Amino acid sequence: MSRPGHGGLMPVNGLGFPPQNVARVVVWEWLNEHSRWRPYTATVCHHIENVLKEDARGSVVLGQVDAQLVPYIIDLQSMHQFRQDTGTMRPVRRNFYDPSSAPGKGIVWEWENDGGAWTAYDMDICITIQNAYEKQHPWLDLSSLGFCYLIYFNSMSQMNRQTRRRRRLRRRLDLAYPLTVGSIPKSQSWPVGASSGQPCSCQQCLLVNSTRAASNAILASQRRKAPPAPQLPPPPPPGGPPGALAVRPSATFTGAALWAAPAGGPAEPAPSPRAPPRSPGAPGGAPTPGQNNLNRPGPQRTTSVNARASIPPGVPALPVKNLNGTGPVHPALAGMTGILLCAAGLPVCLTRAPKPILHPPPVSKSDVKPVPGVPGVCRKTKKKHLKKSKNPEDVVRRYMQKVKNPPDEDCTICMERLVTASGYEGVLRHKGVRPELVGRLGRCGHMYHLLCLVAMYSNGNKDGSLQCPTCKAIYGEKTGTQPPGKMEFHLIPHSLPGFPDTQTIRIVYDIPTGIQGPEHPNPGKKFTARGFPRHCYLPNNEKGRKVLRLLITAWERRLIFTIGTSNTTGESDTVVWNEIHHKTEFGSNLTGHGYPDASYLDNVLAELTAQGVSEAAAKA
Repeated sequence: MSRPGHGGLMPVNGLGFPPQNVARVVVWEWLNEHSRWRPYTATVCHHIENVLKEDARGSVVLGQVDAQLVPYIIDLQSMHQFRQDTGTMRPVRRNFYDPSSAPGKGIVWEWENDGGAWTAYDMDICITIQNAYEKQHPWLDLSSLGFCYLIYFNSMSQMNRQTRRRRRLRRRLDLAYPLTVGSIPKSQSWPVGASSGQPCSCQQCLLVNSTRAASNAILASQRRKAPPAPQLPPPPPPGGPPGALAVRPSATFTGAALWAAPAGGPAEPAPSPRAPPRSPGAPGGAPTPGQNNLNRPGPQRTTSVNARASIPPGVPALPVKNLNGTGPVHPALAGMTGILLCAAGLPVCLTRAPKPILHPPPVSKSDVKPVPGVPGVCRKTKKKHLKKSKNPEDVVRRYMQKVKNPPDEDCTICMERLVTASGYEGVLRHKGVRPELVGRLGRCGHMYHLLCLVAMYSNGNKDGSLQCPTCKAIYGEKTGTQPPGKMEFHLIPHSLPGFPDTQTIRIVYDIPTGIQGPEHPNPGKKFTARGFPRHCYLPNNEKGRKVLRLLITAWERRLIFTIGTSNTTGESDTVVWNEIHHKTEFGSNLTGHGYPDASYLDNVLAELTAQGVSEAAAKA
């Protein structure tokens, strides 16, 4: 059996950098919700490296090389991955490995998940498996890496040591990861000077530099007067300006270093005694002195308990996110505030703003129950769900009453006077519909040219319903253009914020990609479906179950989604929400799509009513 090694990382010097004259393989990785670093594919890593060479402070659009990553961009300055349609941010890092290791040879080890798809192992595990495979060991124990699995090379399988369940695994040859030789780019952080080494001349940087100079003078005078403290912040990086202040980040700050490192590179903060470094091979572990830490987002977060415990009582904590406009405190403001507090002799800790809790804790199948009072657990829609009306004129006449003497006011469809002919005269011809005919809608009483309403109906979904263009009152049963898919709903034994004693209704929408039909913007063209399956949440109370029943009706009428252009990514011909808001954030409300939200259930009932979906309409 092979004993897991160190993961194939390159040797590093005292500053955490590999030797400058040694070739190494670059692997970019992102931190998932389980605090495990997941590698990007070799193709994506080559793309990131190419962008990094052109602009070390730029952004990388991952969708340019991988269609499945269209919503994602990487901000090289803050070293974070940003999902544009949900606002989710995740740290990324740039890791180095020996060229003779698995990523240098383009070897990928994968395991088969429950859906039959193949998932790549974390890079350090992949390297460990490949090392054992090359040494012709019959099996490999991954327990020392934190996983209770055994790898059997003879049967190419993975076995869970506790459940004895086996999964298939495979070894696949792919593109080799990018190779780099020579100097290492500086760590990206705010503010970053020009590539020439000269400080940035923008107004923000000038203000920060002047503030830093003033604070340095204050700190120098305080150091002369004050006795030596038992623990001092790390010294400024070599090659930096004399007296440069290094603000010590706490163990909870996972963004990039606050100040850009000069030519000597960033100074590594001392590890927190409350967060001992994990094994270099452990997935998602904090960097250890033996690992390369270039471009890593500072000390990695271990657990929320350790994070909170690392901040001394009475020390102000500044929440920071490193992309403009996405956090409560702009990084420039946080940095200047930290300098001023340090200059005044006050300690300060920089913390990450809290991350949204999108999903509940894992739930076993035995704990998933049907929703009481709601039959079934699943609804499916097909491509042609409702029959279309044959004659637009008959549909319009069904909901209108003829007006013999119309008032002298505008028709809000064609903007011609009601006492004159319709603006669609000569454009649209229907037997029995004269251009001067005017009708009144039965319930709301708004008046239009009959020909104008026929034209409006003909340009719509033609589902036998009519919607008043003035007050949006719906006549008949409105249906939408939602593509075929599946809606599942069930109870889970967890509570939403604001509903402590109530279980949760989880709704799962799943729509696959497909071809647009005649009711869609571009018939015959392929449409995409990003972010599916989508999970949504409701409290299991009387009003929550009422909303669920109406959402099921809206789903069956194809009103939940439509095909259009995404407001967040700008992608066209993709599945988007259709004016009925859902809560997709389970345990927080940082994005506005979660709980607590006292008015949400009433608001979504109003939105459903606006789509013609209500209990009163169902009984009518």
